[in-house]
Amino acid sequence: MEFTVWGIITAIVVGLIVGALGRLVVPGRQNMPIWLHLLIGVGAALLGTVLARAIGIATETSGIDWAELLVQVVVAAIAVALVAGVGRRRSVTR
Repeated sequence: MEFTVWGIITAIVVGLIVGALGRLVVPGRQNMPIWLHLLIGVGAALLGTVLARAIGIATETSGIDWAELLVQVVVAAIAVALVAGVGRRRSVTR
């Protein structure tokens, strides 16, 4: 995987979109700020790309690679659910 300045900028933009989609995919209310969702999305975009390439579904296309994007959104949704679940368990309600 080649990292260029343009590639990193693209990964950040895609990560922001994936983070927003991850927030929409997880049911219920997440008690997290939007910046945390976006940060999770950037990490999920990078991890999703690595996973997609590892299992052989990421290809070099001239357009959008929908299979890779699906992997990224699933990774983001899982990460959002985990982080929201951890935050929910820490809060005390009476």
